[in-house]
Amino acid sequence: MPASSGSRPQSSTAARISATAATLSSDNQHVIAEIRKALSMMRSIAVDLEKQEQSDKVKELEAAVLELLDTYDDCTHFSEAIQTIGSNYQPSEQLTDFNKLLEDEIAKSKAVSPSVPQNNPFYRQFKEAIWNVHHAGQPMPGEEQEDIIMTSTQNNLLNITCPLTGKPLTELQDPVRCMDCKHIYEKDPIMHYMRTKKPHPQCPVAGCPRILQLGRVVCDALLPIEIDEMRSVKGVADATAVEDFTEVDDD
Repeated sequence: MPASSGSRPQSSTAARISATAATLSSDNQHVIAEIRKALSMMRSIAVDLEKQEQSDKVKELEAAVLELLDTYDDCTHFSEAIQTIGSNYQPSEQLTDFNKLLEDEIAKSKAVSPSVPQNNPFYRQFKEAIWNVHHAGQPMPGEEQEDIIMTSTQNNLLNITCPLTGKPLTELQDPVRCMDCKHIYEKDPIMHYMRTKKPHPQCPVAGCPRILQLGRVVCDALLPIEIDEMRSVKGVADATAVEDFTEVDDD
């Protein structure tokens, strides 16, 4: 049998594995999105409890946040492992132990990005929100004001404006993200860009070498949540700036 004929089943198998991995990753992204929503809700509840001077309840909620963040990190590593397998898997003559393959990829992901819930930005945001109930504008114990500014604005978004329209991400009507380079764009302009730059449309973000693929530029489950978080952080920063300006003006 010609080699080309033998390669067809392998190609078909790889395509099915890739499609299955994409489905599993998408489902897991929805789980991650729900965890992020829960963390945001827990932060708001903790702020209300702190205002009511219920410190014991706040401590209990903080412990629950750390436990949930441990699950969040596990889900993140699982998603990365699934995506890697879907992109790189090639069938061979020997049967594949997918359970071991997945465990190995998860281990690699954890080795590259070790998970420590206390170092997670969401935990930092939780602690900062509690601190600001009674100490707004003051550095947290052991930290400088510059550190607070830097950590308060942390997010997972690589670019803050669309490279094609120049609009801030918080103002995009239909944002999408490249699943390969993680850059974000307004949907209609990037789709037009990809059509006009065939056959190899390169990501329009300066210095990014990735080639965009139609099925890999999507609005994933986390993107709207991350943009909402950015919008929320911006709103707090703007409100603080107005307050500071008012205080200076009164003086």
